[in-house]
Amino acid sequence: MIKVIRNRAGNCVNFVGTTNPAYWNACLSAVVDTEDSNRINIINDLRTTDVNDPVYEFYKIPFTEFQDRDGSAFASAVEAATYITQEANVASSTGQFVLSSSDSMNFELDSTETTILVNNGDSFAINSIRAVAGDDGHIDILQHTGDLSIFEALRVANTSIEGVAVNADQATAVNELNALFQHTGSASGSAPTITSATTVNLTTGDTLNYELVATNGVAYEWSNIPSGVATVDGNVRKIIGGSNLAAGTYNITVKAINYFGEDSATISLVVANPPYSNTKSVRFSNGDYLGANAALLDATLGRSGNGSGASEAWTISFWFKGSTDTSGQTIFYYGSADTTNGAHIELRYTGSNDRLRLRYGSNNNYIQLVTGDNALAANTWKHVVISYDGGTTGASSGSLSSYYTRFKVFIDGSQVTMSNTHGNYGWSGSVSGQNFRLGRFSSGNYLKTCFIDELAIWGSDQSSNISSIYNSGAAHDLSQLSPTPAHYWRMGDGDTYSIIQDTIGTAHFVMYNMTAADIVTDTP
Repeated sequence: MIKVIRNRAGNCVNFVGTTNPAYWNACLSAVVDTEDSNRINIINDLRTTDVNDPVYEFYKIPFTEFQDRDGSAFASAVEAATYITQEANVASSTGQFVLSSSDSMNFELDSTETTILVNNGDSFAINSIRAVAGDDGHIDILQHTGDLSIFEALRVANTSIEGVAVNADQATAVNELNALFQHTGSASGSAPTITSATTVNLTTGDTLNYELVATNGVAYEWSNIPSGVATVDGNVRKIIGGSNLAAGTYNITVKAINYFGEDSATISLVVANPPYSNTKSVRFSNGDYLGANAALLDATLGRSGNGSGASEAWTISFWFKGSTDTSGQTIFYYGSADTTNGAHIELRYTGSNDRLRLRYGSNNNYIQLVTGDNALAANTWKHVVISYDGGTTGASSGSLSSYYTRFKVFIDGSQVTMSNTHGNYGWSGSVSGQNFRLGRFSSGNYLKTCFIDELAIWGSDQSSNISSIYNSGAAHDLSQLSPTPAHYWRMGDGDTYSIIQDTIGTAHFVMYNMTAADIVTDTP
């Protein structure tokens, strides 16, 4: 707690329980914070040169932290601010006293080693007062700068430091007092110790609010503060901001300093992406589908000729839950609007036997691979990965076996054996996108009460990274993999009807013939 006490002489106010020094009369004013009515700010009116840029001695402190001189709490921030302003601005005080032969004074350093305490109730900041030898053989106590006298005619015999009488010689006594007032009278003492946490965790987009705590700290220095983070006006111990920081670790150096030494520490600001949570998927009923700009996938799924190798490879990953409907249903389609003659990539769910079928090419010229029965068991979430190594896919009968090996299919993390067929020895031409859809072929073959979740596409062959993608069957943040997908749709998480966001690329899906109710909580 912070007890607010004006000294007996009425020339300064103290905040007992803090490391702040005593403040001269008519120096401070307190106001209720404009953003939080339960907190108050204490402004140094002497140091403030611009009303729009006040200098704070205390900033955004809950009013409940303050007490009056008797230790009583305040009922509101307004009451606390009014009391502090009154105590800090006593109009009748001159702050000058002439002492008699019966007056004695003891001076000592407070526990924070920042303030000189006097036995009459006064207190003064280090280096704010000085002792001088008076012509009458006595000692005068003056402000450190200027000739304003605070105490005059203090008898040497009536003066002590921490209960021990000063030297009887006037000049020596003055030197002893000034050594105390300037805090130079001892070679020993306690250097600061930083006690606040040196690791600070922050989620991307959130704002930092960190305050350095150091035992015996008087002054503070910061370095290596990242852009967007700054110290608070009036409270150099506090840093705020950071909502612009990308995920990573930022090492900030700080020093706490006092008259005996310093302590330094590295504050590790660890910024992490929000924790992954998979709570949504998209449900498809008869006539429902998602469509996006297919041209945006050309760099990932397209090719210019008959497969030039790894530069034209790709990988598709998603979770799928089928239904008991026995018809052939399109899961994924990318390619030409002319399905008869134009090339496309089609993934089809054959509900009659719960198979997955991959067709690459046109309806006339294609490579086709089909899983065995029950590969995609109805009403069961299954993880599917299809990879293409970018090699040739047609049009020689003698090379068919090589064409088939260009593709691999993994279900629940394991490669599955495929039945291979072809049309006119495969597809040897280019592939580009006019249609990109989930749940629809050209004009039909819709999904019927099926679900898709966590769809990702890489522009490379990721068949060697299946264990990382599948993650033992636990859905996870695919954007954290290396390499990251070129496109990634969470399929409901973070989405708002009627757009399903591509969280890495810009190929956002539009929901056709669907409603907000088709973003559901059924997930793997």
